[in-house]
Amino acid sequence: MSAEAHDHGHDHEHEHHHHKDTFITKYIFSIDHKMIAKQYLITGIIMGVIGIAMSLLFRMQLAWPEESFKIFNVLLGDKFAPDGVMANDIYLALVTIHGTIMVFFVLTAGLSGTFSNLLIPLQIGARDMASGFMNMISYWLFFLSAVIMLSSLFVEAGPASAGWTIYPPLSALPQAIPGSGTGMTLWLVSMAIFIASSLMGSLNYIVTVINLRTKGMSMTRLPLTIWTFFVTAIIGVISFPVLLSAALLLIFDRSFGTSFFLSDIYIAGEVLHYQGGSPVLFEHLFWFLGHPEVYIVILPAMGLVSEIMATNSRKPIFGYRAMIMSVLAIAFLSTIVWGHHMFLSGMNPFLGSVFTFTTLLIAIPSAVKAFNWITTLWKGNLQFNPAMLFSIGMVSTFITGGLTGIILGDSTLDINVHDTYFVIAHFHLVMGISALYGMFAGIYHWFPKMYGRMLNKNLGYIHFWVTAVCAYGVFFPMHFIGLAGLPRRYYTNTNFPLFDDLQNVNVLITMFALIGGAFQLVFLYNFFSSIFYGKKAVQNPWRSTTLEWTTPVEHIHGNWPGEIPHVYRWPYDYSNPNHDVDFVPQNVPMKEGEEVLHH
Repeated sequence: MSAEAHDHGHDHEHEHHHHKDTFITKYIFSIDHKMIAKQYLITGIIMGVIGIAMSLLFRMQLAWPEESFKIFNVLLGDKFAPDGVMANDIYLALVTIHGTIMVFFVLTAGLSGTFSNLLIPLQIGARDMASGFMNMISYWLFFLSAVIMLSSLFVEAGPASAGWTIYPPLSALPQAIPGSGTGMTLWLVSMAIFIASSLMGSLNYIVTVINLRTKGMSMTRLPLTIWTFFVTAIIGVISFPVLLSAALLLIFDRSFGTSFFLSDIYIAGEVLHYQGGSPVLFEHLFWFLGHPEVYIVILPAMGLVSEIMATNSRKPIFGYRAMIMSVLAIAFLSTIVWGHHMFLSGMNPFLGSVFTFTTLLIAIPSAVKAFNWITTLWKGNLQFNPAMLFSIGMVSTFITGGLTGIILGDSTLDINVHDTYFVIAHFHLVMGISALYGMFAGIYHWFPKMYGRMLNKNLGYIHFWVTAVCAYGVFFPMHFIGLAGLPRRYYTNTNFPLFDDLQNVNVLITMFALIGGAFQLVFLYNFFSSIFYGKKAVQNPWRSTTLEWTTPVEHIHGNWPGEIPHVYRWPYDYSNPNHDVDFVPQNVPMKEGEEVLHH
């Protein structure tokens, strides 16, 4: 429905809506983008709790291998944890499902789905998404894929166990290992549905940003949040279909006797009839999505952090246009670096050098963003609320995690640390923790917009400081055990006398992980109790300039009760010398003789 059509008799329509809305149409099958954002967020939080719980289980196994834990028996059952000792099959399954849940269901859907839905219509001045119905379908497909993924935990042979990258032949031969059976099929079906959901959401975001901007909202007046959501959606539309094709071809290999990814294979002395396929082809298809996926995860977090930093520094974001150019450069370069995951796959060394070059090139736009954030903070009037702390934390982890990417992006250096804990330390810091910090920052900042109440600030401080210390406590030591050669995905390291000295480090990492995991309960309590009992929010609690804070605290379908505001200035008019107040909202007309601030 066009904005004009929505505008006519809107109050009357709102009254009409108010009586007609039942619990099911308002909270379950809602087409209001604000409600769909909350559905994504709460589903993402639930999946996050499950994903983090899995990581704590396998960390306990790594720290105290062969020890008996009653909790293993309670959660995993007699089959996978007889007498409380974890079986090696379930260890691989936990690692696989943890990775899948965190990358796709928490950081892709939970972050992008929540904030793209919440902020795109509000910040560009639209009544809703281009297609509310398609938006609703995209959420329910995401929910269905999450249910299927979780249901794979309950099949007899256990869930998929080939790592979150599901390389063949482990994933292509149902008889290869216990986790290659029904659990693997459910994984593939779940991912196919997830990709359909992502594509519907992304197309909706792109069309909304291009077509539904309010009067005066040119592309160079869009907040950086909208730029990052827009570019993220474009990357998704380009790269997700490639993973869909890989998943479908893998389903054919598993169930219909084709051999796209399988060549001459023997299992237990038996010669299988497959020939002509290549497992390396699957790696190409997987990583063609897999690397842009890293940026699909981190770009929205970068947008949220840019917005929060400008607001809480009380000064304009530094280098607005450079920020936009760096987002576009990251989007382009992210699609031509996938081969750096495959330096050990027998790739032609010349091709390896090409991927090394493009990988090191992507450090430039990333550095532009980091320097611009630091310059935005420089000499600002900093407001250290929880959202700001998580934003600064995100810059810290993005820089420390990114530096190790220089080592891993170089084909000759990568050979030494490939598939060790060094890689785990790198990508958890640069994309996992950084994106999670961006998500937390976004929740603390926009919670008043979503629920009309404030989160408890003191609990927010506790949550930030314990999380920040524990995140570095977990992932910093991993660099060193990785350099010492400790391989990832091993169920226990005690079989190798070479690694005996590293066992104490594993215990230290696990202690930090358990403390950090436990303190996420502080956030959960704060989040769910504040929805009902938090302090009531005022309309613009952070004194921010963007359009979402011009809507009433009371949610209405259509966002603005009367006319949609027009936009007269860029989104970062903080501490403008021409005005008495230190922020000028985008919908305030220019004074006579006032110059437009250059970006």
